Formats: sequence, structure tokens, C-alpha cells
Amino acid sequence: MASSSAGALTVVPSISAAANAALKSRVISIDALRGLVMLLMLVDHVREYFFIHAQVSDPVDLSVTPPALFFTRLTAHLCAPVFVALTGLSAWLYGQQRGGPAAASAFLLKRGLFLILLEVTLVNFAWTFSLTPSILYLQVIWAIGLSMVALAGLLWLPRAALIAVGLGIVFLHNLLGPIAFAPGEPGHVIWAILHDRGLIDLPWGGQARTSYPLLPWIGVIALGYAIGPWFARGSDAGARRQKLYLLGALSLLLFGVLRAVNIYGEPLPWSAGPTALHTVMSFLNLTKYPPSLDFLLLTLGVGALILGAAEKAPPRVLTLIATFGTAPLFFYLAHLYALHLLNLACLALFGPNQGAYFSLPNVATLWLLAAIMAVPLWFACRWFARLKKHSGRPWMSYL
Repeated sequence: MASSSAGALTVVPSISAAANAALKSRVISIDALRGLVMLLMLVDHVREYFFIHAQVSDPVDLSVTPPALFFTRLTAHLCAPVFVALTGLSAWLYGQQRGGPAAASAFLLKRGLFLILLEVTLVNFAWTFSLTPSILYLQVIWAIGLSMVALAGLLWLPRAALIAVGLGIVFLHNLLGPIAFAPGEPGHVIWAILHDRGLIDLPWGGQARTSYPLLPWIGVIALGYAIGPWFARGSDAGARRQKLYLLGALSLLLFGVLRAVNIYGEPLPWSAGPTALHTVMSFLNLTKYPPSLDFLLLTLGVGALILGAAEKAPPRVLTLIATFGTAPLFFYLAHLYALHLLNLACLALFGPNQGAYFSLPNVATLWLLAAIMAVPLWFACRWFARLKKHSGRPWMSYL
């Protein structure tokens, strides 16, 4: 991240030397937003491990999903779009700090390839605890890695052209929905990676599941990079907040209009339900895989508003949440392994209580367990951020 100058970027005041060490020279509003969506991701992954008897579909099946579970899943929709957009923004700031587009492009390429490798090794093992899984899941780390590789080339475009490419992908990719290739047909593999979530046969007999089709995320990361100049050293903080508020408001307004007319932007039309709450749930029930235009307008619009508001939030609150955002990859791996091990321990101690699974009794306990787990993870992230900052080893920048 780029460091800030006085009156430009929102940074942590001197709360304490220890609390400030890991956040020095970083844009704390960005780290705080990243930390917030990581905490929401923690809640969603607690759901994956401890509410496994009530898995939700995409979009959610409203006939079998109670409101508490629906809105818990809805909050998690913020995670991937905001995180990918912030990856693009952070790449721009990295380039400004390290020597411009050439430095940013080289970093994006190398770290993107590293993330792809990480997805098919440590991340998949965290989910399955199997060295030879029958299905290799290509999920969010894979999508971020490939998006970074794509951005490594796209960032050389003039800024206006980059914005046009990003908007074109985000707004028009839903037109590609009717295109499909059956397994074995030419184009099936590349289309499954780009836009049509599916299974790819692997040479050794297994399969890969493209859980996060890539194309829309390339548009998101490009737009995140394009707003980088708003955060340039010496930029006006008030003007930046106004731009973020305007961007968020326009995104939400456009989402409301497109969703209301029910013609384009979301493959699943909404409909009036038996109650006002069910109608609202239907209106907000959006497709994530791949993310529809409406999905991205809603989540990125909310993200822009939160990012603008974060710059005026109490510094102590920002410091607390931003600690998670200073070590996102470490947090991601640590929480997956911790959740999987905890679930296995609960099965061993208490046995299954929901068919073959051990699950928590209700949605409220999901949030409670996530809050409890956030405490040791916060201390672990603070420790790793300090280690990374003072290590002096170039390879640590990839973690």
C-alpha cells in the first residue's frame, strides 16, 4: 500500500506503538473494509462447516431457506466483489509506491500465479483434508489469482480504456448466459473457466470444479485499479469520499431500477411473495456464480459507501478491524484450517447431531461461534502482520 501525506489518506493516529506498527504506511480505510468482509467471510465459512445440514443453493431456494439463514448468506455476498475490487485498488497503490505500472504488473503476475498454485494445494487441502480429492475446487483464491494475471496486462491500457473494458465486462457479461458447451465439446474447458460454472475432466481421472467463473471478476479488478488515483498521495480526502458516496449511490440506484424492471441484469426474476419480507428476499436473491450485473451493482455499491464512511470512522474501531485486513491471505488459510479441525474435534467429542454431520442448532450460534473465533484470529493476524513487516524477505510480500 502507498503511504499517505498529511490530510490526504486516512491513517491511524498514534493509539499505541504496538497497535500502529503493522498499519504504518497503509491506507487504513482500505484495510478496514478488507477486514470487515473477511469477518463476514468467517461467518459464512462457519455456516459451511457448522450448518452443513442446511446448505444453501445459488441463488438461494427461498422455499426452504428461513430468513435468518438467507440474510446471513446475503451479507457474505459482499466478500468476493469487495475483495477483488480492493485487490485492483491495492495494485495501483503498490505501483505508485514501487515504481509505476511496470512494478505493479510484475507483482500482479507473480502473485497471481502464486495464488493459483495455492488454490490447488493448501486451500483445497484445507477444505478436504485429502491429498487426492475426487474434485479439485477452483474457488475465490483461484479467481483472484487469474484476475491479477489478467490485470497485469490490462493495466497498460489508458485509464479511460481500462474503465471501458471493466464496465463492458461487468455490464454485458450476462448476455453470454445462453452460451453453453457440453463436456467434451470444443470450448467446454475454456468456457467453464471464463463464464459457465462446471466440471472439467482432469488427465488423472479427477475433476476440477470452476466454482468462480473468471470473466466478471476481471471486470471488477480492472475497475478497482481504475479508481486508484482517487487515493493518490496528496489527493483531497473530502473529494475522494464524495466520489465514493456518489459511486455507491449510483450503483445502488441502477441496481434498484434494473431489478425492478426484471428484464436484464439477473437471470432469476424476482416475484411477490406471501409477505413483504419474502418479497424483499426475492428481490435481493441474486446469482453469484458467475456474479450477475445486479449482484455486482448491489455489492460494489454497498462496498463503495462503506469505504467512504470508513475514512470518518473512529480510529480505534478502524484499527481493530483493519488488523484483519493487514494479513488477508494468512487469515484465509488460518481460518479454513481452524474451522475444519474444530469441526472434526466436535464430531469426535459429541458425534453427529444432524444426520451424518455435527451442526450448530441455529443461525444465531453461527454468528456467536464466528465472533469467538475472531478473537484468536485477530491476535494471529497482528502477529503475522508484524512478522511480515519486519522480515525483510521479498517473498513475504506474496503472503
